[in-house]
Amino acid sequence: MNPNKALWEKGDFTKIADTMRESGTELVARLGISKGMKVLDLGCGDGTTAIPEAKLDAIVLGVDIAENLVKAGNKRAEAAGLTNISFQEGDATDLRDLEEKAFDLVVSIFGAMFAPKPMDVAKEMVRVTRPGGRIVMGNWIPGDPTLVAQILKVCSAYTPPPPEGFVSPMLWGVESNVIERFGAAGIPKEDITFERETFTFRADYSPVEFLNRFRLYYGPTMNAYEAAEKNGVAADLQHELAALFNSRNESKSSMTTSIPATYLKVTVHRK
Repeated sequence: MNPNKALWEKGDFTKIADTMRESGTELVARLGISKGMKVLDLGCGDGTTAIPEAKLDAIVLGVDIAENLVKAGNKRAEAAGLTNISFQEGDATDLRDLEEKAFDLVVSIFGAMFAPKPMDVAKEMVRVTRPGGRIVMGNWIPGDPTLVAQILKVCSAYTPPPPEGFVSPMLWGVESNVIERFGAAGIPKEDITFERETFTFRADYSPVEFLNRFRLYYGPTMNAYEAAEKNGVAADLQHELAALFNSRNESKSSMTTSIPATYLKVTVHRK
């Protein structure tokens, strides 16, 4: 099996996505979506941004590599009575089933950044975007002190080194890399803009319970705990991550969670 597919089908990302709904809707509200706009949401999960896009009357296709998340997305769309959205399996490095210049807007929020072969990802996103259209990515930033970058940093210290040729997904959070990747796909750097924005995870339970969901349902964190268990250091990993989650919580109550995380918003204008 494709190792990237195996990673994201390993857990159940819907348990994390439940904490992302509000910020996902807020982000989509700023994308300038209008009725009838054709939108591709790439690495869509179960629709954290794709469902709000459809609620703005866009015609939305959600594509994700994980079969379980595609099924969950279609179930959410059906429950919401949305007929202008569908979810299907696909690989961000090879969108062979999608026509060239088919979409007015391609959105990937913390999705395509995790696919291997980033040059291929950029090329495919450009290929399926029509001239005059846009690509919008939300990417976590390496070394950033906020939650997700630090989760991945901590977990990397407990897992075996990645295979030869592995390219860190966090490099999508570095502007020069983004410029290089889209440049190779034919986009001049003056047609790429960057902003720092904030995405907030919100839950009606404690940060420690939120961490528990990462431990049980988030592929990269699951792998880190498994490796730590084998090496007898699972308690150390738990202690580090619990301290991180508690320190980043900005909720007024220790029994609820509100954790902001900075990300790099990339906008590519396809001419």
